Amino acid sequence: MKNPLRYQVSEYDCGPTSMLNAMSYLFAREEIQPEILRNIMIYSLDCYGQSGVLGQSGTSRMAMMFLSRWLSGVGEAGLLPIECQYLSGKSVYLGEQSLVVDALNRGGVVVMRLYMDGEHYVLLTKREGDNIYLFDPYYMTENPFGREIEFSLEQPCRYNRIVPFACFNREEAAPYALGKVAEREAVLLFDTRNKLTAERTIEYFI
Repeated sequence: MKNPLRYQVSEYDCGPTSMLNAMSYLFAREEIQPEILRNIMIYSLDCYGQSGVLGQSGTSRMAMMFLSRWLSGVGEAGLLPIECQYLSGKSVYLGEQSLVVDALNRGGVVVMRLYMDGEHYVLLTKREGDNIYLFDPYYMTENPFGREIEFSLEQPCRYNRIVPFACFNREEAAPYALGKVAEREAVLLFDTRNKLTAERTIEYFI
């Protein structure tokens, strides 16, 4: 059984929440071992806030890189059929040639760092045309974004926002913008049992 995706419980835990949501989206809850949940929480929330409190600046890029490599190791060990790839810098953008869109086309999901009121992690679950369906773990009951970004609470297992490509590719500090190219990052995640090859992706979209 697949669980509904979850919302963060504080102002800081968007990173681990989005990684846990990636697990929930890709795998049945019976398949997800407690070690995976434990280590996602242990390895995240590693940034100190201005007051010196651990976790108050959320999760670092280094932690996300480590988590992606650790989860790849879990897959290689045969503990879960998972495959991950960490991206950074100019390889993180939305477009027909981007690895992010390619991952969504092939049945994967993407944990991506972008901008809201500050740096923020969300889970990208689907591409349709020039729109991305994503689950933002920051709970809201009303749409503060206007008509450009669609807001929905009706698909709790799949998405709660629909965002155009153009919103992501901005370098300024705007909602769902990826920001400065040098600071971008994303983690691609696949259930290897369902991962489409390039040939199967072409057939799927035809």
